[in-house]
Amino acid sequence: MDSDLYDEFGNYIGPDLDSDDSEPEDKGQDDEQSEGDEEQDDEEMDDESGPRQPANQVVLHEDKKYYASALEVFGEGVETLVMEEDAQPLTEPIIKSTKLRRFQAHEFELPQTVYNKEFMVDLTATPEMVRNVAIAGHLHHGKTTFIDCLIEQTHTEFFRFDDKDVRYTDNLYIEQQRGCSIKSTPVSLLLETSRQKSYLFNVLDTPGHVNFSDEAAAAFRVADGVVIVVDAHEGVMMNTERLLKLAMVEGLPITLCINKIDRLFVELKLPPADAYAKLRYTIDQVNVLLNQFALTDETLVSPLLSNVIFASSRYNICFSLYSFALFYAAKNPTVNAKEFARRLWGDIWLDPDTRKFVRKAPFTDAPRTFVHFILQPLYKLFSQVIGDVDTSLPTICAELGILLSKSEARMNVRPLLALICRRFFGDFTAFADLVVQNFPSPLAASKAKIEHIYSGSPTSNLGQLYAKCDAEGPLLVHTVKNYPTEDATGFHVLGRVLSGTLQAGSEVRILGENYSIQDEEDSCVVMVGRLWLPVARYNIEVTSVPAGNLVLIEGVDSPIVKTATIVGKEPSDDELFICRPLKFNTKSVVKLSVEPINPSELPKMLDSLRKVNKSYPLLTTRVEESGEHVLLGTGELYLDCVMHDIRKVFSEIDIKVADPVVSFCETVVETSSLKCFAQTPNTKNKLTMIAEPLEKGLAEDIEGEIVKIGWNRKQISDFFKTKYDWDYLAARSIWAFGPDTTGPNVLLDDTLPSEVNKSLLGTIRESLIQGFQWAAREGPLCEEPIRNVKFKILDAQVSEEPLYRGGGQIIPTSRRCAYSAFLMATPRLMEPYYAVEVIAPADCVSAVYTVLAKRRGHVTEDGPIQGSPLYTLKALIPVIDSFGFETDLRAHTQGQAFAMSVFDHWAIVPGDPLDKTIEIRPLELQPAPHLAREFMIKTRRRKGLSEDVSVNKFFDDPMLMELAKQQL
Repeated sequence: MDSDLYDEFGNYIGPDLDSDDSEPEDKGQDDEQSEGDEEQDDEEMDDESGPRQPANQVVLHEDKKYYASALEVFGEGVETLVMEEDAQPLTEPIIKSTKLRRFQAHEFELPQTVYNKEFMVDLTATPEMVRNVAIAGHLHHGKTTFIDCLIEQTHTEFFRFDDKDVRYTDNLYIEQQRGCSIKSTPVSLLLETSRQKSYLFNVLDTPGHVNFSDEAAAAFRVADGVVIVVDAHEGVMMNTERLLKLAMVEGLPITLCINKIDRLFVELKLPPADAYAKLRYTIDQVNVLLNQFALTDETLVSPLLSNVIFASSRYNICFSLYSFALFYAAKNPTVNAKEFARRLWGDIWLDPDTRKFVRKAPFTDAPRTFVHFILQPLYKLFSQVIGDVDTSLPTICAELGILLSKSEARMNVRPLLALICRRFFGDFTAFADLVVQNFPSPLAASKAKIEHIYSGSPTSNLGQLYAKCDAEGPLLVHTVKNYPTEDATGFHVLGRVLSGTLQAGSEVRILGENYSIQDEEDSCVVMVGRLWLPVARYNIEVTSVPAGNLVLIEGVDSPIVKTATIVGKEPSDDELFICRPLKFNTKSVVKLSVEPINPSELPKMLDSLRKVNKSYPLLTTRVEESGEHVLLGTGELYLDCVMHDIRKVFSEIDIKVADPVVSFCETVVETSSLKCFAQTPNTKNKLTMIAEPLEKGLAEDIEGEIVKIGWNRKQISDFFKTKYDWDYLAARSIWAFGPDTTGPNVLLDDTLPSEVNKSLLGTIRESLIQGFQWAAREGPLCEEPIRNVKFKILDAQVSEEPLYRGGGQIIPTSRRCAYSAFLMATPRLMEPYYAVEVIAPADCVSAVYTVLAKRRGHVTEDGPIQGSPLYTLKALIPVIDSFGFETDLRAHTQGQAFAMSVFDHWAIVPGDPLDKTIEIRPLELQPAPHLAREFMIKTRRRKGLSEDVSVNKFFDDPMLMELAKQQL
């Protein structure tokens, strides 16, 4: 083809190809002539400019192909396709730029460590030398920075920035940007004790924000002990108290680390004697709480019991009484460090005249031994480095035997102080001693761990084998966390090997949370991928992990939703049971409705919802009957992180979010005004029920599993008779709790054998329970769960023919009868309340009261923090009025107040939800007595229900007649 059909830019300028006369004149010639012409053209071109490459193919039309030389324009090896119509939308680029989605800070190469990693991996086979420990505490009390110190002493290339902490266990960029841990992160390290003995420590760093206490619950489940970190300045805070209680519920030994002791003399500028009083007060606070939960009067934590250490993560300080005594013993070999340490705490003084320790102060203002031997040297160290570096630094370094280079001596004060303390105090052997002495090894803790988390009988054959923590025994792995992979397409599963050995590439059986002997559907066989020992930003790959260790597992995440139990593939002669799901100390009460802006992206959003549901232990995702997709979380920050993951991590789509709402509950405040009955559709059966409120505290006992429906009848009967003064007949007639087995409602069989055929009633018992569970799950007011209600079956006329009393007849009738009894017992709505803790300066306290009053909140307790200029206020506030509370609080206090909120209890909403005389005007603030009506109507509208509760829907005609008679 002639090259003048193209301009200099390669654009086609020849005749219109769609017209009939657009064909070249030689189109009708035979093939030989065409080939001859082409050969001649090639020869001419060779003569002019030498040999040339074959012309590239240019497709101009699907029916007509032409060949031309595009080499000069496009270069070699380029194929050009010219299309009549552009099928690609303008919004999509022709060549997409490669985009690396990164939301984690990973190290792709194994960093250098001071120990041999192969030796650390070998230690996994010796469970006596392994310790699984969780680090927990309130927000910003220094847990993550404390682990930074452990990483620093074990990794040779680790360094810290002058003005900012590394926060090594905060893998996610969002965690580093916010300075707040969101996920529990496991770190496997090899640490030495003060006796130079190495142990493998599997340390779990947990978030301190109370919204993420579900992550702490996951860490506690696989740990054998908990180190509670407390800020020396702030003392015991809200989440400290809640974590102490959670650790005791999990049956874990507790130790204490008082962190940030530098704040006592750098910020608060307390004299050494006052600093000692502050530390002692903090320990007493913890003991009071532990005694309150354990119902004892003992001193449970004390430096003298070797379960308290003191630290400053910022300045690389960590010591116990014994480790500090070793400094003096190193200078004076005659000092017995252990005996000396026993005299470094409490009301003990050193008499300067006799050089003996005495129990009575030798003179006024005499310093206690802790002040004299520990705090005063620390004060001198800090004051000399901070005060006059140029003159005092060489002297103090010479005294302490610390060598500094010229560049190090010119550092800023804070990093210089951290460096000097690092070289003076050395490794954190006090922490290693604390863990080794107070926490059992996996081998020693195995029996108690199996009794606590294994749902089968610990005395069964399998239960006894599991309790041995034997690497050769049957496989049992309990998984508690799912971590997204780097590309967020799958998950790595964190679990603890309780028994047996998990091998990479082996086939195992996954038992989900819904697995049971009766229903084996939630189980499948999968192949294990690679295995790792996790170290936060990098992982050490291993081929097998024996019992007693934590492990990251690849390839088993598909069937796992929250937690799972992994057992061997081989069939077992014994019945299989799962490890119990996690128990949390809070509830998901904040509700968020989401939908994609572009409806075609709904599948992507659903995939994201499935993935965040795996990633967050306490998150609940569900689809309402109206079709809206709902997320339930613990608070605003929690749901904000969930939405970030949906939008940025698991998919990159635009999502529309509705205003947050809360979950409600439905309850009654009186006994049903008449006996409510309902007939089955075939009129062959008739049920009669009443509803009444439960005794105070019983709902919480059922939810906390203090009483279980799985107990035998005598156990349940004794519990209700002794604690709640139920009569003998009622206590032995409890059929079910609902919804599910831990729901805060009770179904009672209150029928008499003289009036009801008990054997016939027993045949429909399961159907009655199912109907009751259905009713308790979705109440009649606005399809929210029923709470705190006791349903009594008073009478039952049951057909003798099995055909007429099937589940299809009984279940909906039981539900309808429960609804009618509920509506006749003065129904009310319940709303969740937050417990709020606010820390603020004294001059901001009045502003806190003002902000709370505007939101139906009230202060329950306030007072100064001991030894501090700050005040702490404890308050209660309805969750529905708490949205934006923290922002409002900061605005009123110029950012000086800091608040934290967590679910506390359910309370009845003021007003009658069924009062039709109340008129709800849009965009108007309703008075308190109208709130229940407003909440019910707006919730029903949101769910697509009719505006009012229809009595005819739940009452049979005979029942309506009875009701009309009573009203007359």
